[in-house]
Amino acid sequence: MAATAKLTLLPTTLTSTVSFPARLVLKPFPPPQCLLVAAAASSSFSQTLSSLRSTETPEAREIRLETESALEWGAVSARLADFAATAAGRAACVEGRVAVGQSREESEKLIEQTAAAVLLSAPLDFAGVEDVSAVVTAATGGRLLAVREICGVGRSIRAARGVFDQLWSLAEETQDGRYSPLLDILQGCDFLTELVQRIEFCLDSTFYLVLDRASKKLEKIRRERRRNIEKLDSLLKDTATKIFQAGGIDSPVVTKRRSRMCVGVKASHKHLVPGGIVLSSSGSGATYFMEPRDAVELNNREVKLSGDERAEELVILGLLTSSIADSQLKIRNLMGKVLELDLACARGLYALWTNGVKPSFSDSYSSSQSDQSDDYSVYIEGIRHPLLLEQSLMAEGSTVEASEMPVPLDMWVEKDARIVVISGPNTGGKTATMKTLGLASLMSKAGMFFPAKGRPRIPWFDQVLADIGDHQSLEHSLSTFSGHISRLRKIVDIVSEDSLVLIDEIGSGTDPSEGVALSTSILKYLVSKVNLAIVTTHYADLSRLQLVDSRFENAAMEFCLETLQPTYRILWGSTGNSNALSIAKSIGFDQKVLVRAQEWVEKLLPDKQQERQGLLYSSLLDERNILESQANEAASVLSQIEGLYNEICSEADGLESRVAALRTTETQKVQQELKAVKSQMDTIIKNFEVQLKNSELEQYNSLMRKAEAATASVVAAHEPNETALNDDENQSSFVPQIGDKVYVQGLGGGTLATVIETLGEDGSCLVQYGKIKVQVKRNKMKLVQRGANETATSSSVKPKSRTPKQRSAAAEASRSQDGSVSFGPVVQTSKNTVDLRGKRVSEASYELQMAIDACRPYQVLFVVHGMGTGAVKDCAIHVLRNHPRVAKFEDESPLNYGCTVAYIQ
Repeated sequence: MAATAKLTLLPTTLTSTVSFPARLVLKPFPPPQCLLVAAAASSSFSQTLSSLRSTETPEAREIRLETESALEWGAVSARLADFAATAAGRAACVEGRVAVGQSREESEKLIEQTAAAVLLSAPLDFAGVEDVSAVVTAATGGRLLAVREICGVGRSIRAARGVFDQLWSLAEETQDGRYSPLLDILQGCDFLTELVQRIEFCLDSTFYLVLDRASKKLEKIRRERRRNIEKLDSLLKDTATKIFQAGGIDSPVVTKRRSRMCVGVKASHKHLVPGGIVLSSSGSGATYFMEPRDAVELNNREVKLSGDERAEELVILGLLTSSIADSQLKIRNLMGKVLELDLACARGLYALWTNGVKPSFSDSYSSSQSDQSDDYSVYIEGIRHPLLLEQSLMAEGSTVEASEMPVPLDMWVEKDARIVVISGPNTGGKTATMKTLGLASLMSKAGMFFPAKGRPRIPWFDQVLADIGDHQSLEHSLSTFSGHISRLRKIVDIVSEDSLVLIDEIGSGTDPSEGVALSTSILKYLVSKVNLAIVTTHYADLSRLQLVDSRFENAAMEFCLETLQPTYRILWGSTGNSNALSIAKSIGFDQKVLVRAQEWVEKLLPDKQQERQGLLYSSLLDERNILESQANEAASVLSQIEGLYNEICSEADGLESRVAALRTTETQKVQQELKAVKSQMDTIIKNFEVQLKNSELEQYNSLMRKAEAATASVVAAHEPNETALNDDENQSSFVPQIGDKVYVQGLGGGTLATVIETLGEDGSCLVQYGKIKVQVKRNKMKLVQRGANETATSSSVKPKSRTPKQRSAAAEASRSQDGSVSFGPVVQTSKNTVDLRGKRVSEASYELQMAIDACRPYQVLFVVHGMGTGAVKDCAIHVLRNHPRVAKFEDESPLNYGCTVAYIQ
């Protein structure tokens, strides 16, 4: 029976013991067919792209590669590598394995991923993610993986889980679903937690060692080996010391020779190691390295234990290698998803660097008229060629002058147009315009944003086929025209109704008459076979195709006749001139040559069509400039009107809420006031009933008068206030005068103060409330009541909103004709009574002063001092007579024995 080894894994979440064969033979094995299908379905975008492209015909592949080369798609992909965070991502970009949507849905998904990456509040941390594809392939092929390789796999899987956790945390913070397209990439992935825990439990990823705890057998072997080495080391050190003391060596030497531990001894003192075995000698032969007789058994045991340890380590590494091989599909799928996420983040960073905008795919057959761009299949404003823009950005960092930036282009192709013929002079930008559109198509399919304005719309093209450049080949005996026609033939063969075709200088390189005829025939064939074709030409006859077929559209590159320089702007719907004679004149050509050339032009173009075209062209340019000016002015007016409209809408939306809030506030105030009035009336009735029970019959009338006075004070407090503030009238004509009662903003508590001195022409004055004087500006005061030059006192009457108790004091606190002050009703309650009975004189004095200070202005205070020795009464009378807030006081009366009534101002 084959021996088995116990491998015990004891991480925090695993406590099971698994048995594995002691000798593991790793052989390559083909995965089942169902696993191959699953692997293909879950592979990365680049692998999917490769599998789809493998179905291309050689001819289609050749044209695609030539098109990508002509449009410099590889340069854009390589630039994307600068923003990738993983080695696999950078390699995919450099090698041109950037994911390109094979359907409109796939491309829209890539665009949404890029849009989510642009919104990331913090970059994702891909540190620790390595390209482990080669390691997984080696494990699947049967090679035993090294410790470093296995640790790399575990570290990469854990780092992938860390990226997912970070992305999940960002999504939890926002709670708006903006990161859902990125989360969907890793959602549902198996992060192989058990495999990672097993690797980390068995291996030290810092020093790349197999840990003792990897198995009980390994732990036992290493424990025995350490004890054996300690014995062997102790024995050899003692022997070496004795040899040294006997003069057999210059210094004690313990070393290893032929995998066995030994000591050094001079050849002449060999006898000092009796029974020893000579393992080797020094180069001069003067020193022998001998194994003492007592160390032979220990060395034999060390060799055996060392072999056992290595064998057990290989078993553990073999088991881990098998686990990686068994999980290869999941690992490849996870790493493919991480690569997809890395490329999405790279596209987001690239979009931010180039200030790119999100493209959308237009439906050529949609009838929606909700937006101006719906009338066009291609609607792109202010697009700049990405590579030209990159050169400008890299030249000066991010601070590039506007004059150094590439000229922005506007591309507007109507829905019904299938072929656009662009004419104009050489070096006018026709080819650059065509390349820009082709590159924008590829970038949108790959989910990349491109530098433009607004919200660009472009059709989704299944193929981008281009014939740009000179295809002359001496090797294949092809002239320029032959190469050109050969390529057009291939394009015509593989074109589809969703394709974009770009043809530069169609029909050139041969006789003009035959070139025009062949080009016309090709375009008439393509017009019903393609989604869109952009063609550049110098043949004026091709521009006339629009007159007989509405599916053709003309465009011209603008050329300034004054400076004889191209402006690189597109004039849609116009036909351009080559301006060859004007350019020849500007560079100093002989005038006689130019005159003859002009005569030939007039002969070839009867009825002076060229002159009429030039005049029409100039008038159209002038009209275009006027329309642009009017459009800019109308846009400015529209922007102002929209701003005013939005402001009015904002005010109207908030009006109802403010009215409702005001009603709620007023309702609460009324309810509070009613509650306070009810409480006061209950107090008056309760006091009246108590006093009526405890009083004689002859006191009934007096009690009734007191109750009626108290009731009247409550009623008066809630009558309409004639002194309510009218802010508009009060503030517009208010000039402070000495004696005015004013409400001062900022003093708090709604206090009233009295003007005691005017200070300047600006209306500032000195006001007093209580014992405090302060200088206040006129705009910080509101007039409450005009008054004579009086001593300022403070009141707790609030100008607009007052409590019921404050209204009661204000209603009674008015001045009589002789100038004396009248106070509130003389009704005793627990709140306006201070009881000094039974207290010492000092305590009574202190408590009375505290009660006076706590009183509101114009309040009546009942001081109960009793009828004892009179010491407390004398003290109370002394305090009342000398306190500045006491206006007057009344001695005890038959109705108030032992009580003095004080009137507090």
